[in-house]
Amino acid sequence: MQENSFSQNQNTRDEATEPGVGRPWWHRLRTRYLVAGAAALVGLGLTGATVIATGSDDTPAPAPVALDAQDRAEAAARADRADRPPVTPSATATTPTPAPTSASPSPTPKPTRKATSAPKPTRKATSAAKPKAAWVNPMPGAAVTSCYGPRWGTLHAGIDLALPAGTPVRAVATGTVTKAGDAGDGYGISVFVDHGNGYLTHYAHLSSTAVSVGTKVSAGTTIGREGSTGDSTGPHLHFEVHQGGMWNQIDPAPFMRARGVDLGC
Repeated sequence: MQENSFSQNQNTRDEATEPGVGRPWWHRLRTRYLVAGAAALVGLGLTGATVIATGSDDTPAPAPVALDAQDRAEAAARADRADRPPVTPSATATTPTPAPTSASPSPTPKPTRKATSAPKPTRKATSAAKPKAAWVNPMPGAAVTSCYGPRWGTLHAGIDLALPAGTPVRAVATGTVTKAGDAGDGYGISVFVDHGNGYLTHYAHLSSTAVSVGTKVSAGTTIGREGSTGDSTGPHLHFEVHQGGMWNQIDPAPFMRARGVDLGC
């Protein structure tokens, strides 16, 4: 009788326990419900939930069941993140400026053009240049020592002008030198100028001449130096005007005055 009771009790435990597992079937069913509930909580976004399957004797669930629940929870979390909209980067984010690879030389400044000043206007002459006189005084500033006319019983055929010896003597008008040197008859060193209009001028008692025969002269040209050669008592110029040929002397004073020159006689 005792043997049959042991066999009956053994059969009852075998029916309540699946072969190869070691736990009653209702205990495993409860564990599956708990795992399914935990997976549902993870799918709803409730993270951090920890599912511990315990039996009636508070023994932890086997490792294969816990690992299966953890994998499902991670898959649900990945699916939840995939459904979220992409995060838009902040508009205030600034892009860093890349550093230059090599320093570029600064451009050479163009030379500044200097401003050119306008040419200054030429001042107009306040008065027109005076035309050169056609006739001039043979020795300006000289003192008159003798005029044309009778003197000591003879004709003094010219005008005597005195200045210190060596004073330049000038031609009174344009002409050509016809004689230069000692003229004889007491005139000493002389110069004769033919003016081409029938008149000649004679310059006597010179110390030297500055021209020669054939020299072209103009009014104011220096022809010699004042002296005292020939029949002379002191340095002076004996000036004569010849009309129509040599030795036809006329009074130089009115002749020169008619041409704008006052000889003082």
